[in-house]
Amino acid sequence: MSDVLLTGTHVAAALIAVLVIGLIGRETARRLRQPEVVGEIVAGLLAGPAAVALLGHATFDAVLPSGVLDILKLGAEGGLVLFLVGLAHKLRPGTQRLPLRASGWVVAGGLLPALLSGVAFACWIVIAEDSGVRGGAPLPAFVLMCGVALSITAVPVLGRILAERGETGTVEGQLSMTAAVVIDTAGWLLLSVAVGLGSGELAGFSRSLVVLGGGAAVALGVRYALRTRAAAALCGRRPGLTAVLLGAVALAVAMTVKELGLTTIFGAVLVGLAVPPDGPWPKVVDSVTRVGRGLIPVFFVVTGVTVFAKDLGPLPWTLIVAAILLAVLGKGGGSYLGTRLAGQSKKTAVSVGILMNTRGLTELIVLKVGYDAGILTAPVFVALVVMAVVTTAMTGPLLLLTSGKARHEARPPAKSMAQDDAP
Repeated sequence: MSDVLLTGTHVAAALIAVLVIGLIGRETARRLRQPEVVGEIVAGLLAGPAAVALLGHATFDAVLPSGVLDILKLGAEGGLVLFLVGLAHKLRPGTQRLPLRASGWVVAGGLLPALLSGVAFACWIVIAEDSGVRGGAPLPAFVLMCGVALSITAVPVLGRILAERGETGTVEGQLSMTAAVVIDTAGWLLLSVAVGLGSGELAGFSRSLVVLGGGAAVALGVRYALRTRAAAALCGRRPGLTAVLLGAVALAVAMTVKELGLTTIFGAVLVGLAVPPDGPWPKVVDSVTRVGRGLIPVFFVVTGVTVFAKDLGPLPWTLIVAAILLAVLGKGGGSYLGTRLAGQSKKTAVSVGILMNTRGLTELIVLKVGYDAGILTAPVFVALVVMAVVTTAMTGPLLLLTSGKARHEARPPAKSMAQDDAP
């Protein structure tokens, strides 16, 4: 009993330390006029390496033993699942519909060139013939994973930036948000294919597709159940209990999907997409998401401890520079071209290109899936994480530079789903 109490106290102390690290990161980012998640990502990822450098590996392992770290990993995974329920629930275009042709061009411009840039990045690594960088993952999985990594846009981050600038209802705001929703939805599907290909066997890939199909069937069942009068009545009378039940369903589906060979991410996304977008459900989803959002700093710190605290050798500067250049060219340049083909002005096209280049937490989740699946090696993972932080941090300054308008100086808006992936 005393051992359990001691472990619980240790975990609580570690959790408090992690939350303080996240708070420091958010405050620092806010003072630098950056989205909060940029500060959380940087602070969380660097906390582990900094602690190891100061204390040494032996002392660090005593302060954060493997048992406590395993519990933190479980908490980070659970928090990520709950958070992704809300993120997936937001993956729907807004009520204002744009012409299909205009939206189609922006989607094509924001997705296809970015995918090709990722393919070019992967091919460059393969041609370099450096097995330490390439790793042993099957070539199709590695190439597709890099393509997905360079094509993702962080929908919640984008929503927060548009809200802060008062541009949610503008043409560039509607075009970029609609395209980001479609592209991220496609991105999650392509990510599942990459993980399936990562098994290296046709049977493993086929099994992944079967699991994904089964998960989709379960999600349809969840959606049907939530559409019933009984579910709506329970949601109206007991929203707190409904949120707990929804969170439990999401965790159960996510863990089952993981046991069957895919990652918990897909189970969470499927449940989030299954929740009805109207009625009392958005408030319930927000409650689930807030719990997950509170645990997101744990995800960053655990990632920093398990990846960045290791001896990674010298920073892969060549990879970092190549990733940033190709990301900006593919995503930003492609979105600009797509917007121009949609018949919009150069000014609108520039704004859309800058906005679509935002990545944030969504990108880091995708990269962690690829790393955990053994598709991305540590050097490639590090390079793409730096790319995600840099391209997200670029968004605000570039919008200011191109628009000439001062950012909104009012106090930060109230917490919302758009803030929760903040940037």
